[in-house]
Amino acid sequence: MAQKRYPLVSIVSVNYNGSEDTCEFIESLTKITYPNIEIIIIDNASPDDNPKIIKQRFPSVILYESIINYGFAGGNNQGIMRARGEYVLLLNNDTIVDKGFLEPLVEKLESDKTIGAVSSKLRFYYDRNIIQYAGYTPINHHTMRNFAIGYREKDVGQHDRDTETAYAHGAAMMVPMRVIREIGLMSYIFFLYYEEADWSYRIKRAGYKIFYVHNSLVYHKESISVGKLSPMKIYYLNRNRIVFMRRNVFGTDFFIGLLYQLLVAIPRNALKYLLKGRFSLFYAYVRAIGWHLKRSLSAQIHNNPYL
Repeated sequence: MAQKRYPLVSIVSVNYNGSEDTCEFIESLTKITYPNIEIIIIDNASPDDNPKIIKQRFPSVILYESIINYGFAGGNNQGIMRARGEYVLLLNNDTIVDKGFLEPLVEKLESDKTIGAVSSKLRFYYDRNIIQYAGYTPINHHTMRNFAIGYREKDVGQHDRDTETAYAHGAAMMVPMRVIREIGLMSYIFFLYYEEADWSYRIKRAGYKIFYVHNSLVYHKESISVGKLSPMKIYYLNRNRIVFMRRNVFGTDFFIGLLYQLLVAIPRNALKYLLKGRFSLFYAYVRAIGWHLKRSLSAQIHNNPYL
């Protein structure tokens, strides 16, 4: 009988002002049943945190303390560049994993070399029977909206089968290293939000499929480091929605989508906050549009870094 293969999986996570949560996350990884992992933590120049406690509590973890905050995409890229594994698993530091979550991801990728990325089922950490993600619907190229399948549904097994999905969820996304060498790292242009959607599109354009894996379970605390309605979140969501369009939507679809964002979606939402006196949120929309006006012809928008 052939011995079961356990290829090395490099688990990469970004820490920003959340070392206690990162330690809780690592603690859950110490209990998993998969026997061959390395854990790489990138601290994104946390200003109000002591990331050294991560290494003190978990000496086997690879901890890199960046002197510059390169954002979610850049932080993950730094981790990927240090990874030795056959597979790279990007996991948010505000997640807690089920002890058997990793085997199904590896088995899915091992079973079909045309699969370029997989994501776990996500449930909410604070309401553990409620689904956050069981796949994504495609992004509408006009409204730039889509939906997480199963979102806020009670998990009673209705999504208990592996399905191909429009793109992976960045909170728990595994990619073979050979695919990363082929298509490149995440684009630094995003900094925060839309980077995994863009990376997924590049994976699919290279001819690979992306799957949601139903029996890999991860619990997600969600949005610990960025507030629900913070100016930062609104700025990057709206800025990067248009960055994503400029990189991935073409022809008539691009012009219709751009007009919808500039003439309908952004003005409507910005005006809502202006009328409510939420001036910092209104200004975040203005800054998002201004960023693009200054870079309307910038070739940097389309740059992709490679290993």
